[in-house]
Amino acid sequence: MDALPLAITFDFLTSVNFWTSVGVLAATYALVALGLQLNVGFTGIVNFGAAGFMAVGAYTMAILTIDTDISFWFSLPLSILVTMAFGLIVGLPSLRLRTDYLAIATIAFAEIIRLIAQNARELTGGNQGLFCSDDQSKCFDDSWLNVSDTIQGWLHSLGWSDPEILFPLLLVAWALVLIVTFALLFVQRSPWGRVLRAVREDEDAARALGKNAVAYKLQSLVISAAIAAIAGWILALNLATVHPIDFEPLVTFFAYGVLVLGGLASYWGVLVGSVVFWTLLEATRFIDIFEDQSDQTALRLAIVGLVLILLMAFRPQGIFGKREEMVLGD
Repeated sequence: MDALPLAITFDFLTSVNFWTSVGVLAATYALVALGLQLNVGFTGIVNFGAAGFMAVGAYTMAILTIDTDISFWFSLPLSILVTMAFGLIVGLPSLRLRTDYLAIATIAFAEIIRLIAQNARELTGGNQGLFCSDDQSKCFDDSWLNVSDTIQGWLHSLGWSDPEILFPLLLVAWALVLIVTFALLFVQRSPWGRVLRAVREDEDAARALGKNAVAYKLQSLVISAAIAAIAGWILALNLATVHPIDFEPLVTFFAYGVLVLGGLASYWGVLVGSVVFWTLLEATRFIDIFEDQSDQTALRLAIVGLVLILLMAFRPQGIFGKREEMVLGD
């Protein structure tokens, strides 16, 4: 039996395009994982609906911008409000459920949103998605492209002759990541944040002290949904399209991979974990073993999965996590 040809090149490590692409993806999933960290790491609720909230945010932003006279900049806060409303709709009936049933309810919500987007052709474009074509007079990313051109002009004036087209998005995405991280760190140290930890540690004890545990869990879920909406914008602007396939359950599982790498109850760990996760996943594109693309994709996921397994075996708390933060109540 002939040995499989193995070809690995490391030229990509010096490519600005590679690191820009990794950086945008890492920022997108860092935002999603920050919301999940608030839910899982600090409130003790397992939310598998992140991809659904991302889809609501991205589609709402795109539909409002394309189909109405609402400006792109006004559609952004409106999309957050709509996504938060969906968080309320999902959370009110499901947060009284046990942890495992809550996980099922939220992943079902995400799939319902994706299937609606796939079939509501008049509103969402169906399987074609929402994108900019030559015959469209208005695109959802027109205003963003103007901002991107302005940032590129600044980079030119600073001496960068040919900045990557995604570099402005990279800067804005990581600025949003840092803003959200510092905001979460601030509220986590507040009395509200301490109640969340109390709910996570012992919900019955929190109730005995007069705290409405369901209300606090609902607030955590709604805030997580708002952060996921922001991640949905970044993904849509990165791909220049909003398509149902971009919001499959794999998106949520990738975000949980970032969470596992970074460690529970560590917001900074999420940021580092996202960079490590996407550097590894994108770098494995350059391992050339199989001719079939599906086999190559399977190999990439297998390598990332092996790294996560080894991490769970030797450091189950993640890069910055603590072992005492891993115990969640039912």
